Amino acid sequence: MTITKLSRRGFALGGLALTGLTACGRAAGPIGGASNVASTSSSSFQTASNAGYDSWVVSFKNRAVGSGYAQPVVDRAFRGAGYLPGVIERDRKQTEFTRTLEDYLAIAASDERVRNGRANFRALSGKLSSIESQYGVDAKVVAAIWGMESSYGTRRGDVHIVSAMSTLAYDGRRKDFFEKQLFAVLKILAAGDTTPENMRGSWAGAMGHTQFMPTSYLAYAVDFTGDGRRDIWADDPTDALASAANYLRQFGWTKGQPWGVEVKLPEGFDRSQAGFSNSRSVSTWTSMGVRDMNGGTVPNHGAARVIEPAGGGGPAFMVFKNFDVIKRYNNATSYAIGVGHLGDRIAGGGPIRGNFGPDPQGLTLEDRKDIQRRLTSKGFDTDGTDGVIGAKSEAAIRAFEAANGMPSSGLATKALLVKLGGRPGA
Repeated sequence: MTITKLSRRGFALGGLALTGLTACGRAAGPIGGASNVASTSSSSFQTASNAGYDSWVVSFKNRAVGSGYAQPVVDRAFRGAGYLPGVIERDRKQTEFTRTLEDYLAIAASDERVRNGRANFRALSGKLSSIESQYGVDAKVVAAIWGMESSYGTRRGDVHIVSAMSTLAYDGRRKDFFEKQLFAVLKILAAGDTTPENMRGSWAGAMGHTQFMPTSYLAYAVDFTGDGRRDIWADDPTDALASAANYLRQFGWTKGQPWGVEVKLPEGFDRSQAGFSNSRSVSTWTSMGVRDMNGGTVPNHGAARVIEPAGGGGPAFMVFKNFDVIKRYNNATSYAIGVGHLGDRIAGGGPIRGNFGPDPQGLTLEDRKDIQRRLTSKGFDTDGTDGVIGAKSEAAIRAFEAANGMPSSGLATKALLVKLGGRPGA
């Protein structure tokens, strides 16, 4: 089964954060079943004394004032700011990990995420409809990005952005990038859109409900409420949702075109024809035997590609230009499928129908969910039953193994499921 490389910076879903610098305008890569960059708590990032950082701040403030920024704005921005060693630690530990597309989607479009998405969609239907009317971007896609980036605003991040950006700029590993972000922060504060105290987000600088980096905020954020501020940090998500829609529009969103549709490939399909390099008309794909999941022809939404992101035999999708537009928000195929599929689910659609097949241990997603349910019922908490075997599930498995005199492996296996009283494939 093909796996997707993801970065722990990302899987922006309340625990998903799927990317490099989880926010539009960032580097690619996250949904992760790991931690959402936007979920980091300020309690994990306490300031510490650092003479070198203090000297750097003095120098940066002088440069900022010399570049035309008002002294009061610069002074206020740095009031209370400090060196955050936790940010450097997190930046150094962005280890790569692999997550199958099946696991990715199990988190991105989990029952809870879909349920919360539908509830938020209903509650904000009027605002989302107005945003769709103005920017031409499907409301369900905007809602899905919100769900992916901050779990509908519940995981916006609580790290002081000036401290985080100045710490990373001082560190020097990506000095030019983070200095650029810090100058953008000063522009945002000078415009009066928010205050330094309210400007909070992820340790890597992504901010608000839809996790914009400061430079992306300057380029694409909008004041949809008309209160004179582009406030993506407020509890009211309206400006953030409109800003995400504006971002997609600016990158070429086509109104009324789907991101893609799940399709069935005919027996004997030449899989060399699939992939991102082979764009054809829908009629050509139809003549090759490609059909929607009900056996019908796919409507003509323009040039399309057929992809099998989980490898031959897994689910297949016919994707259109809007798929690439979503990837401008986060340049990962898994993220674009996650947003598109979550949006479809929010709008009432069903789960992916294609079969991912068993994992290397011979277990299906339902088998892994059954293991989690049975472990939790026996007092070994897996922190959810999404079928994704992460650190919490591995710890629960090890605890169960220890309690039952089994070798410690932390692996979800058929033997474990049988030991727990289940039947693989049942």
